[in-house]
Amino acid sequence: MSEIRRRRGEGEESDKGKEVESDQKEFDSEDDKTPDEKYVEDISKVLPQGTDKTPEVLDSALKGLDARWRNWVIRGIFTWLMIGGFCLIIYGGPLALMVTTLIVQVKCFSEIINIGYAVYRIHGLPWFRSLSWYFLITSNYFFYGESLVDYFGVLVNRTDYLRVLVTYHRFISFCLYILGFVWFVLSLVKRYYMKQFSLFAWTHVALLIVVTQSYLIIQNIFEGLIWFIVPVSMIVCNDVMAYLFGFFFGRTPLIQLSPKKTWEGFIGGGISTVIFGVMMSYVMVQYPYFVCPIAFNEALGKMTMDCEPSYLFRPQEYTLPESLASVSSLFSLKKTVTFQPFLLHSLSLSLFSSVIGPFGGFFASGFKRAFKIKDFGDIIPGHGGIMDRFDCQYLMATFVNVYISSFIHTLSPQRILQQVYSLKPEEQLQLYGTLRDHLENTGYLTIGP
Repeated sequence: MSEIRRRRGEGEESDKGKEVESDQKEFDSEDDKTPDEKYVEDISKVLPQGTDKTPEVLDSALKGLDARWRNWVIRGIFTWLMIGGFCLIIYGGPLALMVTTLIVQVKCFSEIINIGYAVYRIHGLPWFRSLSWYFLITSNYFFYGESLVDYFGVLVNRTDYLRVLVTYHRFISFCLYILGFVWFVLSLVKRYYMKQFSLFAWTHVALLIVVTQSYLIIQNIFEGLIWFIVPVSMIVCNDVMAYLFGFFFGRTPLIQLSPKKTWEGFIGGGISTVIFGVMMSYVMVQYPYFVCPIAFNEALGKMTMDCEPSYLFRPQEYTLPESLASVSSLFSLKKTVTFQPFLLHSLSLSLFSSVIGPFGGFFASGFKRAFKIKDFGDIIPGHGGIMDRFDCQYLMATFVNVYISSFIHTLSPQRILQQVYSLKPEEQLQLYGTLRDHLENTGYLTIGP
């Protein structure tokens, strides 16, 4: 009898073990594992590598050069082509710059997401590629809608069917995001949960890096083209000059993430960027087209860039410190100097682009090394993908926006008028009466009998 009970007990334990094992199999997946080393190495074979892609014409023309100089020539040619294209876009005006920013943003997002697809191998899962692009569209609707409300609110409010979009913009944006969230939950597939949640997080990190930064770039453009062109040009200058100094004089490695980066290139690029930034700023402050903020003109009924340049862009006289004044007196020089205040701000921008800006590139290098890939894409021969060239630009755009809001930005009459125009007529009259009474009480306005 005891033997029967013992065997029965073993049978029950065996059944329970099978049930646990069955339950475990239900939740586990052989695919829900961290990509192994071999697969990570194979990713570089799947994804396009731009530095290895060269047009056939150039390939045949440069076949006599060794690999080092061949890459130097190719990078140089396409660097100048990109600089020329950037100048043409600037000539096209603010709208062309904004459209270009949006196109670059979409391409950068595509390159980052494609790496995620290759890493997690989920090409067969339903809806996930569509979900990624849906979240991109939703986030763009929210951020660019914010700009639309801030700068074009008066124009939009004149159209009845668009007024609702302005009034309830954030609520509509939230509803769109929630729709995508529900869509994601409904698309979850058993045995692939880990991969799907990993890519959900991957998508949101890509949105944080790309979409929010491009939104800040648009904000900088509205403050005046100079706040966009000068920082972007500084990053380009630093990138080019660091490469040239490193190529010809580089001997001392700078950081393990980028073995080709050297202290000689870092220092040479930094000094060149400071000089270039001051010179370019001095030229651009002379033209209202570059320094005037973009604002809606109620009288003309359109966006304009005409203004009286602020004190930042007008020459100001400064007294030298006593130590420098005594030295200047020995040479019969003036004890004051005259220059535009923006030149001092350009020094701050150039220092950031020289010292901190390259860390955007180091971050991208670490990301690529984690997955053993050389480039984000192959759209630019000799350079890689769009993200390879804009990794530092996004970091710079954030700094410029923070710098403007912290040290430059003040409430402008144009921005306040945008909000006043969106009020109802009776609310505008109430505001007018309150403002008139305040000016009378302070003595700035005198109304005759």
